[in-house]
Amino acid sequence: MDPDFCQNDASSFPAKAELFTKYFRSLMFSSLSKLDSTQKLDFLLALYVMALISAELLGTKITTIAGISASVGIFALPVTFTINDIVAEVYGKERASSFVKSGFAILVILFALTIGCTLLPPAIRFASMNEAYSQVFAQSARIIAASLTSFYISEMFDVYVYKKLLEKFGRQKLWFRNNASNFASQLFDTTLFMMLAFYMPGNFWFVVSLIWPYYLLKCAFSVAETPFTYLGVKWLKQS
Repeated sequence: MDPDFCQNDASSFPAKAELFTKYFRSLMFSSLSKLDSTQKLDFLLALYVMALISAELLGTKITTIAGISASVGIFALPVTFTINDIVAEVYGKERASSFVKSGFAILVILFALTIGCTLLPPAIRFASMNEAYSQVFAQSARIIAASLTSFYISEMFDVYVYKKLLEKFGRQKLWFRNNASNFASQLFDTTLFMMLAFYMPGNFWFVVSLIWPYYLLKCAFSVAETPFTYLGVKWLKQS
């Protein structure tokens, strides 16, 4: 690291931050480029699981993006579809499907731990914070079940659609195959989740009104992530 980074002058903090960022970036990219094929798959699986857990734990917060109210989990969940496509492109449907099954198992375990931990009685010192803790982590069983169900089915559907497009177009038009499979699977995911989580007799059209804005926002994220799909495929193919 640059010796100037160790200076104690407070006025040099912006420069120090820039030096640290450059150092961390070069170290990270250097480390990733040295991984073998097995380590690269391990890294992608870790990133995949991280995105799933982030979407599940952080997703209770609602934000507004371009006038659309959406869970902040929308920033993490599209990453899983992109990783599926990267793995399917290089290693095929079976390997991508194994990511989905591993992720689903992790979410089931997370669900059980979350419910169990929120049901445990708090210690006296923690009693004043227990209500806030429960509000953050104790989602309704219906919503969590809807999330798990829609995740597994839509992710497997994404792998299936991507495989069919790969058979039809070969290795050409990666941008199209990536986004077409994501658009199809995310429509499936959004529709299934909204219906399972919020449908009640008489509110069908209300649920439909929630689906389309959320789905279009997911599609926008998918398009934005297209360059990362190309980079990921190139990186994974490197020996």
